Amino acid sequence: MGSATVREGFVRFGEWRTWYRVTGSLDVDVAPLVVVHGGPGCSHDYLLSLTALADTGRPIVHYDQLGGGRSTLLPDRGAEFWTVELFLEELDNLLNTLGISDEYHLLGQSWGGMLGAEHAIRRPTGLRSLVLSNAPASMDLWVSEAEKLRIQLPRETQDVLDAHETAGTIYDAEYLAASQVYYDEHVCRIVPNPPEVLKTIEFMANDSTVYNTMFGPNEFFCIGSLRTWSVVDRLSQIETPTLLLSGRFDEATPATIQPFVDAIAGVRWEIFEHSSHMPFVEETQRYLEVVNDFLAGVERD
Repeated sequence: MGSATVREGFVRFGEWRTWYRVTGSLDVDVAPLVVVHGGPGCSHDYLLSLTALADTGRPIVHYDQLGGGRSTLLPDRGAEFWTVELFLEELDNLLNTLGISDEYHLLGQSWGGMLGAEHAIRRPTGLRSLVLSNAPASMDLWVSEAEKLRIQLPRETQDVLDAHETAGTIYDAEYLAASQVYYDEHVCRIVPNPPEVLKTIEFMANDSTVYNTMFGPNEFFCIGSLRTWSVVDRLSQIETPTLLLSGRFDEATPATIQPFVDAIAGVRWEIFEHSSHMPFVEETQRYLEVVNDFLAGVERD
């Protein structure tokens, strides 16, 4: 993924540690791109294709959020601990500790985009631009759209999902296999999944506390603490140049993204015609070009 230098380490976050990776040098006159992964509870690995942007001279910062990947795992903590505010504080701490809070771009994918929107609503002075990739504006929209996608699955697949959810046997192998039909259509259409995606899945299998607590057992069955989350009524507070990215077959359907379009002045929206929820692995080259052109355009203005 290029010849840029790579630095990895940890920053202290309270009594815990946040793992990070910097591709390229932060000691350049180019604002870094901070990449915020999804989940909640994933690792950064599935977004590693964005390190190619470092070949343009722009440093790329990935990190694993608390409770996931290589950062401190806290499997004994409950919903009162895992909050949006916690992850906003962690992001602020990372920016400050790395010394980049005065000037940076932010790309958030899925849950990372939800967090990115919350971050931008606060109008941090150093935020140059915001990229919201495959991110919904509310969980009500996500849930209602997931139901529409679900009823498009084969009838036998729907029956298996319904039966196991009614019986409470959602970890049965038959249910998991039926769930994969949805994932292969609307999460990542490259099957088998690329190695970087499998690495994140491996980390989540090791500890899924954050995902299960905040979201639920899978992508279309949201019963966690984020179920009532929304930024729809606050989006007009975002003044940062904003790019929206989604896939034609994305579980983050156009209806989940439309509130961003309606409320953020001057927003741009790109839809990747051959992708679902992960266009950065499904249409990598075009994704990188769109993001790079947007960031460069912001810096020219």
